[in-house]
Amino acid sequence: MNNNGITIKISGEAGQGIQLIGLALCNIFKRCGCYIFANQDYMSRVRGGNNFIQVRVSDKPIYTLRENSDITVAFDKKSFLLYKNTLNKGIIISDKKKFGITDEFPGFLDVPFYDLAEASGNDMFINTVCCGVILALTGVDFSYLEQVIKESFADKGEEIIGKNISAGKAGFDYIKNNFKDDKFKIKTGIVNQTLLMNGNEAIGLGAIRAGCKFYSAYPMTPSTSIMDTVAHFAKEFNIVVEQAEDEIAAINMVIGASFAGVRAMSATSGGGFCLMVEGLSLAAMTETPVVLVDAQRPAPATGFPTRTEQSDLDFLIHAGHGEFARAVFAPGTIEEAFYLTIKAFNLAEEYQIPVLIMTDQHLADSYRNINSLDLNKVKVKRSIISKEDSKSISSYQRYQLTPTGISPRAIPSWIEDVIYSDSDEHDEMGHITEDGKLRTEMVKKRFYKKAAGLTRKIERPTGFNLKDANNILLGFGSTYGVMREVCEILGSEFGFLHFSQVWPFPVLETVEVLKKNKNIITVENNAGGQLARLLKRETGINADCSILRYDGRPFNLDFVIGQIKQLGYSMPNLL
Repeated sequence: MNNNGITIKISGEAGQGIQLIGLALCNIFKRCGCYIFANQDYMSRVRGGNNFIQVRVSDKPIYTLRENSDITVAFDKKSFLLYKNTLNKGIIISDKKKFGITDEFPGFLDVPFYDLAEASGNDMFINTVCCGVILALTGVDFSYLEQVIKESFADKGEEIIGKNISAGKAGFDYIKNNFKDDKFKIKTGIVNQTLLMNGNEAIGLGAIRAGCKFYSAYPMTPSTSIMDTVAHFAKEFNIVVEQAEDEIAAINMVIGASFAGVRAMSATSGGGFCLMVEGLSLAAMTETPVVLVDAQRPAPATGFPTRTEQSDLDFLIHAGHGEFARAVFAPGTIEEAFYLTIKAFNLAEEYQIPVLIMTDQHLADSYRNINSLDLNKVKVKRSIISKEDSKSISSYQRYQLTPTGISPRAIPSWIEDVIYSDSDEHDEMGHITEDGKLRTEMVKKRFYKKAAGLTRKIERPTGFNLKDANNILLGFGSTYGVMREVCEILGSEFGFLHFSQVWPFPVLETVEVLKKNKNIITVENNAGGQLARLLKRETGINADCSILRYDGRPFNLDFVIGQIKQLGYSMPNLL
């Protein structure tokens, strides 16, 4: 295994179980003590097309993809033809007989997947055969596949378990007998007891940890697995999960649940968030805390439904009619997705505002094994008048003017007074008003005062080699991983600054780092250089250039280094 690990690509048509193979391999490599990073690339169709999952395995922590794979498994002829010329020093594996392949070249390894599977009882076992093939190539003990099979098919009975083990062993033995090169062998036992998770699962678990008790959403790729995660644990944690008829209904349900006193959340993608915008402003006007996730994908309109992009940055910062305070987080790792979700609920309730979490398909669907999450790192803090204290309240003013802009928040039914809440401009009691002077005070309350408080609780950007490097990469959200690995490889001349909170923008922290004469390069999955423009607006600092990608695919290590080289920066030849 080389210094950057190996990359395994499983490719085929939708419906062939490509994802199942990839996740099984992730589970196996995690169990045998390796670091992994896995990403899916799938088309917006149920059958056919070309999908793949890449699993990168290493003996050190990894955070991003590589351009090409070392081992490619092609489960149809189209995949074989697509990837046979991208091998570099790797190999491509396919079933020559099944797919009518006539090519002969050193990098092609013929494996009779279907014959081996049928010998075990049915050609549906080709996925298990494939897992056995990969284990043999990478030098991993077959017992790890046995463990995964027994757990995965525990409810299917001994016969199915036995046939799958037989199929896996057939693939394993075929490689042992026909492929003697150990160049793909990996180091095992490096790390133990890690968690395998993707970004959406981390957000869902973070919401549960934060005390979310109501979740409403309309399914929209790539946000849907957040709802799946919350729903999976809903009974255990007494959470109501409602699949709404559309995003307008979803956000209004969330606002209603939050008004009633429970922590509530929704998630969608850019198109669905468009429908939520009027509700977003309603939450701001009524000062009702809500947490919303925008799992970005390429747009406008339906765009690339299953691909990735970071083009909603400007939209989320400015979404909604009128002016009001909000916070926008952009987690860059699985861990940040978990911790920032908890913080989002705390801030939303403390300041009685909408808090938005930006993610994208790449972070949402990518798997990485991580150390155990610290459940006490971000304390869950409720910001409401307690049930006991509510009993003694009279002449309650829901929108009381205070120095901080935050009014004490009582929960309906806990308090004897009526609580008035109105989407029109209102006075401190909640009654409609058209008084100009009071209007000015209410805008100051919702906008200036709350924003001032939020700036004192900004999530500081993460930096690497900022003091010595002359070239600084800037990014937000899912670009964290690729920037980190690029800078680790390119050495002392390169550092990075990653923003996990993009609004309020961390002005002072950014200026402190970039005030010296540094070359600034933004790395963004959009066409307009939105982070570069935000940097200019908020700090007056110009980025020297931007590395942009907007073909629906995520950044990878080789792509970014290639772009830096094209820009004329010198670098060591380490890849």
